[in-house]
Order: sequence, then C-alpha cells, then structure tokens
Amino acid sequence: MKKSLNKLVDQAKVIFWDFDGVIKDSVKVKSLAFERLFSDYGNNIVDRVRAHHERNGGVSRFEKIPLYLSWSNEVVTSKKTQEFYDRFSLLVKQSVVESQWVPGFLEFIGRYYKVKKHILVTATPIEEIEEILQELNIKHFFYKVYGTPNIKGDAINESLKDLKIEPKYAIMFGDSMSDYMAAKDNNVLFFLRSTDLNKDLKSTHKDRIFKDFIDE
Repeated sequence: MKKSLNKLVDQAKVIFWDFDGVIKDSVKVKSLAFERLFSDYGNNIVDRVRAHHERNGGVSRFEKIPLYLSWSNEVVTSKKTQEFYDRFSLLVKQSVVESQWVPGFLEFIGRYYKVKKHILVTATPIEEIEEILQELNIKHFFYKVYGTPNIKGDAINESLKDLKIEPKYAIMFGDSMSDYMAAKDNNVLFFLRSTDLNKDLKSTHKDRIFKDFIDE
C-alpha cells in the first residue's frame, strides 16, 4: 500500500472491510461457481451471468440468483431459488477458503487489529462468512462481522453510531460499486482495491487506489 494511503489509515479509528477481492482474491472463484451453477442453460446464459456478476461484485447472491433464473426461463419459486442458493454455497465455500490471500493482508491486519476497530461488511450470508473466517483463523481480527441479510450501508451506519465514531475517523477497503456507495452514503473515505474487474471505478478514485497491502 502506498505510503500516502498509510497516513490516512493511521488517522482512522475504525476500518470497514469487504471480503471477496479485498481480503481474499475470490471474486473469480465465485464467477466460476455461477458458471457451473447455470451451465445447463447454455453458453449465452453463462456468459451473461458471468458478466453481470463481475460488474456487480458485492451484490448478494440472494439478488443475483433469482435474476439469473429469470434469464434462464425458469419459474422463480422459493423452492427453486433455495435449491440454487444451497448448490451455490456448496460450490463456493471451500473454494473461497482455498483462494489466494490479497498480498500483505495478514501482515497489515496483524499490525493494526489491536489499535483500531476492524469491521467486516460483506454480501456473503452471515453463517457462511463466519464459517469461512473460523476456518481461516482470522475471525479474532474483527470487532464485528456483518453479512447478508444485513445491508452494507446500514451496517456501517449502525457501527459508527454504536462506537460513537465520526465518519471522518473511518475508512473502508472495497473493490466494487456497492462498497463505494455504502461508504459514500455514510461519508466514509473509500479506498479502492484495484482489479481487472473494476476499471470503471478507477477513474474516480485516482488518489485512493491500492493493489495490495504490501508497503511500497
């Protein structure tokens, strides 16, 4: 991470984190899971699903799967969506655990977790993300963990109020438009982790872009 950004991190009292694409390089892992989930519907559907998922990182599977089923000419029922939620969870959880860490994350959070509050806000279902954190042995780094059904923006707002911390003393690390909007809606400074899937965001975050957590 750039030294200029480290100064802003040093000033923060609370750090909000997205998970996929920020802590673990797992966005494409989920792309592959969606591809496999909809592989029976043909290449056109698979391509459309992949493109939408990668443009909308940070949006919950509970929004995506009913949409993708409708594209596939399925009758979208609660039974059908639950079947796909369960199949997706089986496909993705172990793959996320086994995916690569974003370089420098473990060293970074190991340096800061005792002196700042770290709060995870992710679109992954809460039970699933807690299992992943336990398996990775990193749950103790986080003061609090929010997952679906919580909304990221609401989680940030609630956390700031509970901690009695002003937004100017908070930052968020994310990699998607939903992360950016959650931070912006709460007047929290947003840091964009640069990937090949968020090129549209880079032009508006030129001074707050980082590729990893390794000191430069």
